[in-house]
Amino acid sequence: MTQLCRQKRRKTPKLQPSNQHKPDLTECFQNTVLVWFPCVYLWLLAPFYALKLYCHDCGCIRISTLCTAKTVLGFLLSSVRGLSFQNTRLTFTIRCNASLTNLTLTHCRTLSPSLSLTLPHSPQVLAICIIQLERIRGCRSSVFLFLFWVLAVVCSLVPLRAKIQLNPCPVKDASFLSKMLFWWFTGLVVKGYRTPLEAGDLWNLREEDTSDKIISDLEEEWTTECAKLQQQEKTMAAGVALGTRLPDQAQILRKLQKEQSSGFCLLRTLARNLGPYFLTGTMCIIFHDFFMFAIPQVLSLLLGFMNEEDAPLWKGYFYATLMFLLSCLQSLFNHQYMYTCFTVGMRVKTAVMGLVYRKSLVINSASRRTCTVGEIVNLVSADTQKLMDFVVYFNAVWLAPIEIALCLFFLWQHLGPSALAGIATVILIFPLNGFIAKKRSKLQVQMKFMDGRIKLMNEILNGIKILKFYAWEKAFLEQVLGYREKELKALKKSQILYSISIASFNSSTFLIAFAMFGVYVLIDDKNVLDAQKVFVSMALINILKTPLSQLPFAMSTTMQAIVSLKRLGKYLCSEELKDDNVAKAPLNGEGVLIDNGMFSWTKEGPPCLKRINVRVPQGSLVAVVGHVGSGKSSLLSAMLGETEKRSGSVSIKGSVAYVPQQAWIQNATVQDNVTFGREKQKTWYQRVLDACALLPDLEILPAGDSTEIGEKGLNLSGGQKQRVSLARAVYRKADVYLLDDPLSAVDAHVGQHIFDKVIGPKGVLRNKTRVLVTHGMSFLPQADLILVLVDGEITESGSYQELLSRHGAFADFIHTFASNDRKESVTETAAQRGVCQFLATDCLSFLPQVRLEMYMEYFKTIGMAFIIPIVFLYAFQQGASLTYNYWLSLWADEPIVNGTQVDTDMKLAVYGALGFAQGIAIFGTTVAISVGGIIASRHLHMDLLKNVLHSPMSFFETTPSGNLLNRFAKEIDAIDCMIPDGLKMMLGYLFKLMEVCIIVMLATPFAAVVILPLAILYAFVQSFYVATSCQLRRLESVSRSPIYTHFNETVQGASVIRAFGEQHRFIVQANKRVDFNQTSYFPRFVATRWLAVNLEFVGNGVVLAAAILSVMGKDTLSPGIVGLAVSHSLQVTGILSWIVRSWTDVENNIVSVERVKEYADTAKEAVWTVEGSSLPLAWPQTGTIEFQDYGLQYRKGLDWALKGITLKIQEREKVGIVGRTGAGKSSLALGIFRILEAAKGAIYIDGVNIAEIGLHDLRSRITIIPQDPVLFSGSLRMNLDPFDTYTDEEIWNSLELAHLKNFVSNLPDKLNYECSEGGENLSLGQRQLVCLARALLRKTKILVLDEATAAVDLETDTLIQSTIRQQFEDCTVLTIAHRLNTIMDYTRVIVMDKGHISEMDSPTNLISNRGQFYHMCREAGLV
Repeated sequence: MTQLCRQKRRKTPKLQPSNQHKPDLTECFQNTVLVWFPCVYLWLLAPFYALKLYCHDCGCIRISTLCTAKTVLGFLLSSVRGLSFQNTRLTFTIRCNASLTNLTLTHCRTLSPSLSLTLPHSPQVLAICIIQLERIRGCRSSVFLFLFWVLAVVCSLVPLRAKIQLNPCPVKDASFLSKMLFWWFTGLVVKGYRTPLEAGDLWNLREEDTSDKIISDLEEEWTTECAKLQQQEKTMAAGVALGTRLPDQAQILRKLQKEQSSGFCLLRTLARNLGPYFLTGTMCIIFHDFFMFAIPQVLSLLLGFMNEEDAPLWKGYFYATLMFLLSCLQSLFNHQYMYTCFTVGMRVKTAVMGLVYRKSLVINSASRRTCTVGEIVNLVSADTQKLMDFVVYFNAVWLAPIEIALCLFFLWQHLGPSALAGIATVILIFPLNGFIAKKRSKLQVQMKFMDGRIKLMNEILNGIKILKFYAWEKAFLEQVLGYREKELKALKKSQILYSISIASFNSSTFLIAFAMFGVYVLIDDKNVLDAQKVFVSMALINILKTPLSQLPFAMSTTMQAIVSLKRLGKYLCSEELKDDNVAKAPLNGEGVLIDNGMFSWTKEGPPCLKRINVRVPQGSLVAVVGHVGSGKSSLLSAMLGETEKRSGSVSIKGSVAYVPQQAWIQNATVQDNVTFGREKQKTWYQRVLDACALLPDLEILPAGDSTEIGEKGLNLSGGQKQRVSLARAVYRKADVYLLDDPLSAVDAHVGQHIFDKVIGPKGVLRNKTRVLVTHGMSFLPQADLILVLVDGEITESGSYQELLSRHGAFADFIHTFASNDRKESVTETAAQRGVCQFLATDCLSFLPQVRLEMYMEYFKTIGMAFIIPIVFLYAFQQGASLTYNYWLSLWADEPIVNGTQVDTDMKLAVYGALGFAQGIAIFGTTVAISVGGIIASRHLHMDLLKNVLHSPMSFFETTPSGNLLNRFAKEIDAIDCMIPDGLKMMLGYLFKLMEVCIIVMLATPFAAVVILPLAILYAFVQSFYVATSCQLRRLESVSRSPIYTHFNETVQGASVIRAFGEQHRFIVQANKRVDFNQTSYFPRFVATRWLAVNLEFVGNGVVLAAAILSVMGKDTLSPGIVGLAVSHSLQVTGILSWIVRSWTDVENNIVSVERVKEYADTAKEAVWTVEGSSLPLAWPQTGTIEFQDYGLQYRKGLDWALKGITLKIQEREKVGIVGRTGAGKSSLALGIFRILEAAKGAIYIDGVNIAEIGLHDLRSRITIIPQDPVLFSGSLRMNLDPFDTYTDEEIWNSLELAHLKNFVSNLPDKLNYECSEGGENLSLGQRQLVCLARALLRKTKILVLDEATAAVDLETDTLIQSTIRQQFEDCTVLTIAHRLNTIMDYTRVIVMDKGHISEMDSPTNLISNRGQFYHMCREAGLV
């Protein structure tokens, strides 16, 4: 049992009082100790109590009938529990015999209940016996048994409390009738109507809908399917390996086959897991079809009754009632089917999101580079939605043809061979729509453009600071709009084709009727159209209309789902990191061992590391040095198993902690980032913060270590992010530490502090194995081993003294650069920036319903020129429909003369003309709405894009990029497609409903007495629904954004998560986010079903009213008008259902307009360009900068970041800016670029007040080389010159000056070399040199360097500084000091302290004054 409990604890999260609001006892403890305790009490003390009773006889108490009954009942209960135990034990024995090796959590769960059953069983019998003994011995009151029952109750309350679920979904306990009518949902609807719903009001997910349940069932099966696919691929590859290389076409074909097979494998896996439940829905739709086809037969009987003069009235009432009951049953089964489909769709969404998320944690680097974060977000948003639609419409693919065949069969019964004309019409319509569906599937390139747009937007949001510094917003705006125009062009073609499809299908009722009735009356004069033939046929044709309209949509949805399945299958089957890349075998005295290793980033690509032999002794410090791009970071990646191992072996002893070169920070509190899922140990936590020099930073953060860090650490400086990243690793207490240049972004004194306290021989990691990539020469003498990397090979290795004594390249390097190795300064903390403790979340006010302004905004964007013709066309098409239907009723009532009807040709011609006019109007309305929707979508997207790009940096620091991406992906997609489609349906069915009501009231005016109250009831129920539905939509939208933010964060930090072994915890977090989203999605679709069922009963009331009133008016009404009224009333349920669906879609999706317009009201930057500006083209000509009493605040109410700065910098002057953390150095740069606007005073450049010119006029004419080098996906040329302003010769010249010419010349596509997202296929140092090349290309009169060489080695730094001195000799240069030696020859140095200038003079004078600058130089070893 102890072993079982241990196994249980391995699976069950531990009790964590510090981190959990509701600590609980483990299930194993509850099912063992709490069960045993009262039992042991009874068994141990029973003998002593029996002895006491034996010694004290007080006379026998008479045994009554009640007492006997209690005793018998007690023994019966004990017997039942005993039988239950035997059954459980038998099950357990069978499981054990089946798999003795699998004694895991399942068996613990099985055994624990067994024990809990058998142990109370025996004490119960004993307690009954003791009661009898007490009665025999005359004991009336028993303290002993009282304590036993108290203990038993108390110990059973704990597991009972654990089993009680808070706010459970009421469907589990609902009655059959409540489930069928969705009455169990009424409570939430009423609550939503009364008060705005909050997340806490929603029910918990049922267990079968949770991520844990769905994905645990699915994952194993999908892994097996993937293994089969890979085996097939290997077999094919082995067959080809013997021959020559496959031609390119064959390779493309094989790639397409692989994508297709992987897509079908995913579909098969989903079907196996979710298919059985889906089949129950399929049974419902079959029953629905049975009742649907029974209704026209009853209508035929009713019309036959109307023709019989002496038929008894009870028959008419019976047929009317039967029609009503059949309509009700049809509605019930239809909505049970829809409920099942949406439930399956929800589970598909959970399953796909779970699989994609898990894949993102194991995908290898080569596969990762083929899909960006934006594309992955698209997989879990757009593609998942396509699969959900597929689930709903899949049955229509096979069921619709069967329904069509049945309709035609019944039509044959009424019209004979003339029904073949209807079949011919259907056959003509089918190829047309098949062709349209095929053409639309080819237009799925729209998805490709959408992917490109989302990918680009993701990069824009990630690199927004660079865009603003360089005034590149317009260039990237044009790129986004280029993608958007292509996307809308494809969408427009698709929508026009779809309009032809809709027009043909909406006119199909008329076309089929026209063909059949025309052939019927023309082939024989004796063929007459009476009411029974006409309106039963029309009822059947109306039934036929549903499958005919669903089939193209189902085919289109299936095509789109196949494309999405291929995309998902391709991603889910992409190559993963191999488990055998790194062995965790115990090593003899070594912490890390690489034996003859050769590594590359892709299987086919050139090796990034070759002939690598490394032995890192356990507990030693190994330094890795080399030039930019020499493979230092690749070596650490190889140790982590992130690269492709071509040959050799890698072994690591124990656990690993990793600090990447670019710090990865979670959108969480500082404490959560440091503890990283571990329990907080206060003493060790404080020690880690102190060692990593974070305590001073926590003092100035708004909420200390509880301050929430913005996405990607936006509200922290580069140095702070790096120290938090290091603290996370140190806190882990790992065995091996892989540190990728963690000291590059920190001050000299902070770097020395961290080395001494953390990494060095006396640091907290002194007994750990440490591999340190560094450019810092001062730390090398304390390293036990130094590895020198050149072009991916280890050229030298040994201790510091050994390498010096060899007098090789390393020794020369050391002698040249050792004196230059002290560096100073880091950008000031962004804690001062006033980013709130809690960042902005994606929320909107929960209004009772969508504001009318949103509709007005949308229609205003379309324009009245479109709206008026649309309304007119809808009125015209419905008027034509009403007229030709009424014309049919007149035709049916036409008296028969000599067995024929007169003027049939004229009647047929009028009928045909009205029908064709309706078809043209339908096509016109659908095209007009589609084009209007595209116009609105284009404007709304443009406004959103401009609003976002015009927002200040503070907006991006407080708004998670997941929220913004969600606007550009999901919300824009809804505006593109969902709103126009919803409007088409809603308006079409709304006008159709008006037509039906007019016809019913024309036939039986008394029906108005029934229809009006039903309409009021309809509006009443709808108002309840709309209030709740819109709130649920908002809650679902709000809870969706964190999923994408978490996906984004995980994909970018996957290597860190893997290194720390935290995949499981992140998967749990992702599951929680998905489940939280589903808690609002589930009631959202149930709300639609609740409304539809209730409103269709209203519609069925119209059927009953029309039929009953027709029976009552038998003597005055003609069969033709009765047939017209009743056949049209039968459409009401379907019409109401579609009105509900389309209205819901429009109501829910119009929220997207609200969310897109939300950013129109946020604060904006100043204008980019000022109209009619008199600014000279050559400005600034001299480069003088003057600060006049300049003050800066990050936000009103916060402390001043800069206080009263008055300063004049002359032309060609070189000024260094230094100071401690938070002194205000970077604030000066932000002020010059107007990233932050002045709170007081002004800055003048060449005598021009920069506050009076456009932002782009300013930023495009001065240059900054920022601390974080950001590249965008696209060509290298685009990254250097996005406006195509410069010639190739000028670009090559700038690359040569930036020491990149040789590197770029050796690239396959040279200037057209494609940079991956974020420039990940270049090293950090190479990216920094690209940023330098940008500055050299612009060659403005003012240059600002903000820690520009933090990520490059000393030799490259010296070359860069030399280039800057030569190329910017005629310019004004402001350098936020990085290495103090680089500014020692500057004309002036400004020392900042707490927002003001504390010292300012030449470096020589400042040193001689022995002030603050002198102390800095002394720390850096320069004086």
